[in-house]
Amino acid sequence: MSQAGANERGRIRIELWRLVLPVLWFGMVAAISFIEAPLKFQAPGITIPLGLGIGRLVFAALNVAEGLTLLALTILSFWPAAFRIAGARVMVWFGLVAVYAVKIAFVRPPLNARTDQVLQGADPGQSPWHYVYIACDGITMLLLVVAAVLAARALLPAKQLVPSKA
Repeated sequence: MSQAGANERGRIRIELWRLVLPVLWFGMVAAISFIEAPLKFQAPGITIPLGLGIGRLVFAALNVAEGLTLLALTILSFWPAAFRIAGARVMVWFGLVAVYAVKIAFVRPPLNARTDQVLQGADPGQSPWHYVYIACDGITMLLLVVAAVLAARALLPAKQLVPSKA
């Protein structure tokens, strides 16, 4: 086996993971944030405190899974020296890191504090933090689509990326 062939197989393997991880992450966010979260409050017998308690657990698990996926993407993006990303892919990665950091450091704490108040029987009123979290998830999903498209394009031979002159 030639070195060039081995390098190409390694590149393809890494690009496949760079495609799979954003698609997996997209699915997690879509399923939890946009399907499970709103639907759980429509289930019979679910009270606001019970739904918030479940939501806290589910979103904590989602955030851990997102962090691990981001870590894996980071390793795949920068560690294999021969297959490092550049250009738009670096910008997408920075965007994912920034949005994740904002969610964890600035959005989750006030949401958790509000959940604590509701669980203690208080009525803290309306809060914009749920909408900020939803916006962060929307931005994350958009960035993940871009990351997946860029990874998919990197898997195509260069001749397929150039339109033919028909």
